[in-house]
Amino acid sequence: MSAEAQAAAARAAAFRRRLWGLAIALLLSAALSLLVGRYPGPYFTSLATLRENELARSVVANLRLPRILAAVSLGATLAAAGATFQLIFRNPLVDAGFLGVSQGAAFGASLAIVFLGGSAAVVQGSAALFAFLGLAASYLMARRLRLGDWVLRLVMAGIGVSAFYAAGTGVIKYLADPLKQLPDITFWLLGGLWAITWEDIAHILPVVAPALVIIYLMRWRLNLLSLRDTTAFALGALPGRERMVMLVAAVAATAAVVSKAGQIGWVGLIVPHIARRLLGADAQSAVPGGMLVGGIFVLLCDDLARTVLSGEIPLGILTSLIGAVIFFSLLLRDSPLTRSELERRR
Repeated sequence: MSAEAQAAAARAAAFRRRLWGLAIALLLSAALSLLVGRYPGPYFTSLATLRENELARSVVANLRLPRILAAVSLGATLAAAGATFQLIFRNPLVDAGFLGVSQGAAFGASLAIVFLGGSAAVVQGSAALFAFLGLAASYLMARRLRLGDWVLRLVMAGIGVSAFYAAGTGVIKYLADPLKQLPDITFWLLGGLWAITWEDIAHILPVVAPALVIIYLMRWRLNLLSLRDTTAFALGALPGRERMVMLVAAVAATAAVVSKAGQIGWVGLIVPHIARRLLGADAQSAVPGGMLVGGIFVLLCDDLARTVLSGEIPLGILTSLIGAVIFFSLLLRDSPLTRSELERRR
């Protein structure tokens, strides 16, 4: 075996070890999260207490377990969608929040809460519809702009579409019933998993699971789709069709989790960069690694949200705070990986 083949085999083995390490870390975090809470005592529930206290077992089975599944699904979905957007649009600084997807889902959910009855199915469907419209509007507007390169046009279009949706959400909040509907919208916009039940999990998983499977199975195509269309076509890809499949999967999964959890910022932007630092820029390893890291990140943030104070901290606040700290730390370190990613996509 040549030296290059040995080096490639060693890198592949290292990537596999890191992926397995992240998978084990996620399982351990989930198991520990089952014992973290404020009942029957603050911060931690012992196994002995669970054996003796029937109510504590009910809390774990009916409140903590669905919430943990929702947190893992939320983190994995936002990370996978963020990696998909960054590679397809050749821009390492975009995620669902920058492309009008999250804001579109927020507008759709607020619209459903105030004017369409507010049932779970209607809120989820309305959020998905306006999330797709937000992405389509950002893309079409970027195609029509003539200022700067594609990266700059896409960011500018996403900012404009997001601002438009934010204004629409503000109007709906102004029109909402201040005693019944406005609190629901406000808490939804702050983001959180305090209301998650097994019924919500049943609504989320039929959309999220197939979408994540599609992204996982097609992850190796993202390396081709991050190239220019002529180059990707020459290498055997069908850029338009494959990008559409990946975008539909990413937006559908994002809308499904956001419709239940509210706006959760920075996960889709930061986690793919962390995954690339740990596993390299190859999407075949970075995408599944990002799903695992995203699940761990949101799960730990949710543990903090429900245990640090007697009242629950909105999850969106914690993910934004911690994500911003990580973002600035990456900038201050002047990550060579981030710099190479930017140069490769110009």
